[in-house]
Amino acid sequence: MIQLRNFSIGYGLRILLDRVNTSFCRGELTALIGRNGTGKSTLLRAMAGLNGKYEGEILLDGKVLADMLPSESSRMLAFVTTERVRIPNLRCEDVVAIGRAPYTNWIGRMQPEDREMVKNALRSAGMEGYARRTMDTMSDGECQRVMIARALAQDTPLILLDEPTSFLDLPNRYELVSLLRSLAHEQGKCILFSTHELDVALRMCDSIALVDNGVLHHLPVSEMLASGHIQRLFRTPDMSIDKLCASFRADISGRDLA
Repeated sequence: MIQLRNFSIGYGLRILLDRVNTSFCRGELTALIGRNGTGKSTLLRAMAGLNGKYEGEILLDGKVLADMLPSESSRMLAFVTTERVRIPNLRCEDVVAIGRAPYTNWIGRMQPEDREMVKNALRSAGMEGYARRTMDTMSDGECQRVMIARALAQDTPLILLDEPTSFLDLPNRYELVSLLRSLAHEQGKCILFSTHELDVALRMCDSIALVDNGVLHHLPVSEMLASGHIQRLFRTPDMSIDKLCASFRADISGRDLA
């Protein structure tokens, strides 16, 4: 679905990622993890076409992203940022309708099929009952679901999200990532999101992309746990990360045996 080929990016004299070659497939949910300042947001913005200062290539279904028109790439990928929309009097359905912009006519007027897409997107995100609510009256978790609904209304095979679980409590984190997992598995979307929630990533995702000193390690969860990359990068004096990874390895092995 989306491929990085000899991809390098940084700023000033600092290289964040160096000659990365990997791809992310349809039907999979991938967590992008790493320490603060290692380039997770920078990578996502480049993959979303918002930062062209990189070397190498980003390909969407075999097409070079840099060569694509915005009208073409906007039908291929949607990007959900960490920004919180809190504009008074802006209804949820109006926010979600923005996702139909790549498909509306030249004056931006929605057709019946566009309105149906907005309704379906709200339903898929579990927000159909909030359509007439204004964004300034909703919780962070509810607003984040609306932004995901907007990405769904955009009807793209690829969705990128920058720390969608930030500022959410634990139950809402799992609920939100469960939604992303369902979208990937049931609708065949390719979904990549950055997160600091290691337990959520290991429990809910199909694969992990780990940024470590200029290298991007991208492996299925079971292989990532066995590789030792997570333990080395996040090791603490009390060795709690080793215990966490050992617990998840045992859990995955138990599921495989069952």
